[in-house]
Amino acid sequence: MLILPTLLAAAFYAVATFLQWQILQGERKQPRKINQLLGWAGFACHTVAVYALLHQPQGIHLGFFAMGSLVSWLVVAIVLLSSIRQAIDNLFIGVFPIALLAALIAGIIPEESIARDYDGGLITHILLSVLAYSILTLAVLQAVLVSRQHSALKHHHTRGLVASLPPLQTMDRLLFEMIWSGLILLTAALISGFLFVDDLFAQHLIHKTVLSLIAWVLYATLICGRQFFGWRSHTATRWTIGGFILLAMAFFGSKLVLEWLL
Repeated sequence: MLILPTLLAAAFYAVATFLQWQILQGERKQPRKINQLLGWAGFACHTVAVYALLHQPQGIHLGFFAMGSLVSWLVVAIVLLSSIRQAIDNLFIGVFPIALLAALIAGIIPEESIARDYDGGLITHILLSVLAYSILTLAVLQAVLVSRQHSALKHHHTRGLVASLPPLQTMDRLLFEMIWSGLILLTAALISGFLFVDDLFAQHLIHKTVLSLIAWVLYATLICGRQFFGWRSHTATRWTIGGFILLAMAFFGSKLVLEWLL
């Protein structure tokens, strides 16, 4: 129930990544729908694998690798849905390999994390946190593309990757749409955490909360800097990556320490 869909998802993601790379290198021209269909096929198989991984007889399994696979699954879903109305296929080159590795690791390496039942409030908090992290993961990939595009245009390099990207203004607008969406979801996740998590200190979650709050401040500062000082390109990239690193430490760092090191 787990291995077969995992291997199929990895295969579809691998083929889609290879074809997208050839397109970026100018070695292949093909309709956009081919890679989208491959991505949807990988996503469908990944969905079966994630469901089998998370739903255990004892309850819901939210181990370190399981959460990694879930986050990558959500990132793929967001990119594929967004690609229907916007030409963001170049994000496939970063998203699909991440999903491939996350699915394979979660499907092959066993975890000792104990599955358990969660109440509705805590499930809400977990879902909001995963959604926020997923969208802000995409924002990092988008920020790197925007930064590279800006540098290439500044040096009059208009071939290869730059030629396949939408206009810089469109890319920049999409980046801040992602950051806005991620910040709203992160705000909701933090509020739900304070409402539904009983004792942050007893559950060793205080460091996770502090890191998430600092990340929230960084993203909010970036939004304000954009609004009042016109921050973009390299400046936006640095702030986006900084906030993402803090969230990664909060989201996965705490699970790594608690489940593998302690």
